[in-house]
Amino acid sequence: MAISMTPAAEQHVEQYLQGRGHGCGIRLGVRTNGCSGMSYVLEFVDQPGEEDSVFVSGQVELFIDPKSLIYLDGTELDFVKEGLNEGFQFNNPNVKNECGCGESFNV
Repeated sequence: MAISMTPAAEQHVEQYLQGRGHGCGIRLGVRTNGCSGMSYVLEFVDQPGEEDSVFVSGQVELFIDPKSLIYLDGTELDFVKEGLNEGFQFNNPNVKNECGCGESFNV
């Protein structure tokens, strides 16, 4: 199982962690939400969970809880700027359908 980050995502997370002044990485997870069933969750990690899987990308550690890992295997986290909009993009090969607004998905 593997999760990866593009250089743009790595750089963005590194800058946020430096500006925040503490933290060891970010957590990527999924939760039940939205019209298609699941949505992504990103949060800073100050203390990793005992059962977390850790993926290192450049200088960034990406933590995934065991329940989320089965839905995220093979996912690439990217950071995209399009005009005035910018944000994380999840390139997840496990997604079967997404809702019209792009906020949730199912596998």
